[in-house]
Amino acid sequence: MDKIDFSGLRAMYVNCTLKKSPAVSNTQGLMDVAIQIMEKEGVTVDQLRLIDHEVATGVYPDMTEQGWEKDEWPKLFKKIFAADILIIGTPIWLGEKSSVAQKLIERLYGMSSKMNDKGQYLYYGKAGGCIVTGNEDGVKHCSMGVLYALQHIGYSIAPQSDCGWIGEIGPGPSYLDKEANAFQNDFTNRNTTFMTYNLLHLARMLKAANGYPAYGNSRKDWDSGTHWSFENPEYR
Repeated sequence: MDKIDFSGLRAMYVNCTLKKSPAVSNTQGLMDVAIQIMEKEGVTVDQLRLIDHEVATGVYPDMTEQGWEKDEWPKLFKKIFAADILIIGTPIWLGEKSSVAQKLIERLYGMSSKMNDKGQYLYYGKAGGCIVTGNEDGVKHCSMGVLYALQHIGYSIAPQSDCGWIGEIGPGPSYLDKEANAFQNDFTNRNTTFMTYNLLHLARMLKAANGYPAYGNSRKDWDSGTHWSFENPEYR
């Protein structure tokens, strides 16, 4: 099989751990597996640990305009938006994604009313995925929430765009602990690899096509009166 060139792509990994740097993040451990694959494929990879930054709570593009003294989100958003692929990493807490991951999603949502040069919502043409780790059930539940939110605001979701690892339910070893033997977990390794390549394939196709055609999905055209084949239903 001929090798595919992914070198023109850029990916952003956002770790939504509750631990500030330099504390060890098990979520970062699994993220590093996917990052290594992308880097070996020539992809430009950026990373950030959201909790290390002063990101205000809210759903406006710049929360300093809403009374917050400081908000690093506008600066961070530029880095996130520059990427063709966004991967959100989160631990599981009480069966849910972390509060930091929820904040990230809310801040992304706050930018979603903006439009690209085709009049489409801003995130059209970009791919999204997620990585989940924990010592309790919830990988699929967390993935459903994250991936739903990403597609709702405009990101495209490839087949099997999530991966994760969970240890034995209850207190016990985490992903990076030697006794967990997580690095040898074939299910996690396989899904992480498939997720990574599926995101690369989708992002490459979207970039080559310059995103989605604006026919039938341009907010700008809709607001100006172009409704394509839509008709108001007649009830009798």
